[in-house]
Amino acid sequence: MKKIKFLVSAFIAAGMAAGCLTSCKESNGNDGPEIDTELSGRVTEDLTLVSGTTYTLTGSLQVVAPAVLTIEPGVTIISQNNGNINYILIEQGASIIAEGTADEPIVMTAERKEAGAWGGLHICGYAHTNSGESTTSEIGGAPYGGDNDSDNSGSLRYIRIEYSGLALDSEHEANGISLYGVGNGTRISYIYVVDGSDDGIEFFGGSVNIDHCVVENCTDDSFDWTEGWNGEAEYIVAYQSVDECDCLMECDNNGDNNDATPVAHPTIRYATFIGNNSTENTRGLRFREGTYVTLENALVCGKPSPVTLETVQTVASFDNGTSSITGTVLSGALVNEEGSGFDNADFLAASGNSVDEGLSSVFTDKYIGKVGESGAVSADDNWTSWIQ
Repeated sequence: MKKIKFLVSAFIAAGMAAGCLTSCKESNGNDGPEIDTELSGRVTEDLTLVSGTTYTLTGSLQVVAPAVLTIEPGVTIISQNNGNINYILIEQGASIIAEGTADEPIVMTAERKEAGAWGGLHICGYAHTNSGESTTSEIGGAPYGGDNDSDNSGSLRYIRIEYSGLALDSEHEANGISLYGVGNGTRISYIYVVDGSDDGIEFFGGSVNIDHCVVENCTDDSFDWTEGWNGEAEYIVAYQSVDECDCLMECDNNGDNNDATPVAHPTIRYATFIGNNSTENTRGLRFREGTYVTLENALVCGKPSPVTLETVQTVASFDNGTSSITGTVLSGALVNEEGSGFDNADFLAASGNSVDEGLSSVFTDKYIGKVGESGAVSADDNWTSWIQ
């Protein structure tokens, strides 16, 4: 893969303009000249963003198959406050290798330091979705979905994403990271999404797994899934300290057809969910619209209704044992909003869960604290220290 250090002109491939990456100064922090680079356009051949360099995102950057976007450790990408719809989108068949380190994370941020300042990162894959055959991303209009659940769209590690959540309209909003039909060949670890609008990380179908991810103060939902996502999420944190934040997790199968298949059924393990104690946005983990879930060893506090079950399909999945919550500590009670099915208190007790109204006292520094094996971050193994 080539490293871009000088002016790269627009080029034509398959009848489409290629990505435009313009460099004004030179620099790579070592022997080479200083670089000050602008990013936008359609990328149709492999592109590497060089370690230690700051780039300016001046428009949409859309990576087209079979191109690979490589982002080296220590790269900073700043979305320009220019009135454009600025985002990064990886199309089906293209991929992104963005691997920072704990000492040199990759930072994606915005010139305007406010929630919703830019459009975040979007990845489209060939894994399943239950929303039909003609599915396109909310931002960028790129197709996604298929039948390859092992599809590989690349690797994300040690990335900080700030001020995302740009809204085109009430129906089209950008999250920190949007995962559209992304397969489990894709690796996503050590992600920090902070101070965004809309959701932190959202799954639209697919089978991708994530681990060691933190979403802090995104003003809609911290984590969100729909369209049949069935991957795993381990060692995740949702932390809210501003009033605008809604659910810690909003969890759907399909809003248009609650019975759509394949049914969403992810597994969530070793998680910490800390709400904002809002009297308006009262739900914590909201399981609804037909979703199933396996939730293990979590801590949930800071919401009047820490866990809610909605729709008859979701309630039935808990009643018949398809869905489960085990080894979890709640501050407050599980709420069955359908008003039928199992006895909530008996269900919790029988599954090795417990209620602890003083749970918030467990956390020593934001989200550091565990109860036995429950929770995401322990004081003696603080994997979040790279973002502190």
